[in-house]
Amino acid sequence: MAVISYRQSLHDTLQAELRRDENVLLMGEEIGVFEGSYKITAGLLAEFGPRRVRDTPICEEGFTGAAIGAAMMGLRPVVEIMTINFSLLAIDQIVTNAAKMRSVSGGQVSVPLVIRTPGGGGQQLSATHSQNLEVFYAHVPGLKVLAPATPADAKGLLTAAIRDDDPVIVLENLALYNTRGEVPDGDHLTEIGRAAVTKPGSDITIIGYSRSAVIALDVARKLEAGGISAEVIDLRSLRPLDRETLCASVRKTTRAVIIEDDWLSYGIGAEVAATVQEGAFDYLDAPVRRVAAAEVPLPYAKPLELAALPDAGALTRVIGETLDATRFDR
Repeated sequence: MAVISYRQSLHDTLQAELRRDENVLLMGEEIGVFEGSYKITAGLLAEFGPRRVRDTPICEEGFTGAAIGAAMMGLRPVVEIMTINFSLLAIDQIVTNAAKMRSVSGGQVSVPLVIRTPGGGGQQLSATHSQNLEVFYAHVPGLKVLAPATPADAKGLLTAAIRDDDPVIVLENLALYNTRGEVPDGDHLTEIGRAAVTKPGSDITIIGYSRSAVIALDVARKLEAGGISAEVIDLRSLRPLDRETLCASVRKTTRAVIIEDDWLSYGIGAEVAATVQEGAFDYLDAPVRRVAAAEVPLPYAKPLELAALPDAGALTRVIGETLDATRFDR
């Protein structure tokens, strides 16, 4: 077990999988000579050469399509799209081709493709470079969509994604790259489709993913000191969604609050709320609440950007409103 950064965990996982399987290759803009915009691929071109660490033109549709074709022929490409915003340029390849190939071929063709891409706000990258578009991909049958929140899950989920025979989107949040945590040594896989209960509790369930799962855990630990026992669930997998774990937790705590970096309307939180309503309605003692980003293009100005993003203060306030006020204040 080593304590390393989220960024280092991704790097080490890519390196290990390139060494393990000669069919694994990396593709993306500036991932080779420049070693990646976020330095996650640092040193990999020198070790594996340009056949397996391939710098691509600035053409997301083109190199994503090439990766799909390579996957159909038996390779295991890992594509880095510089930000999730740029994945929109390749959305036809991802949604129309990669996601549907196994189905439309009657199971004859698989697409073992991984697309890694960061998103999220808080970095003053303005409206067009700070979006959380995961719901676009989580909506599509045929794709698997993962959102690791910790360095350990960055390793476990990325490893599982590379070894999976279906197309997988691995969502990273820019704010997490420098966070640190314990990562298991050796081979480590995290099961796709399984949420994690990162803190057990009995009074309320807090549900998040990626950066919001980190906020949820921090808030829950602070509430514990005030006598509030909050259970925290890190979704980890957005498609498939672990509905069983969600509903089991809410049946126990009888209350739920969901936090997400996405916009409120039609987001991941809406799907989670519907899941809880369908699977734990008779156990609920309060309406399911959601904490999400303001429904505006994210401002560039730092104070406005921070005001638009969900934070610990907003989550704490909504938890207080959801719980009985006298109990919360004791």
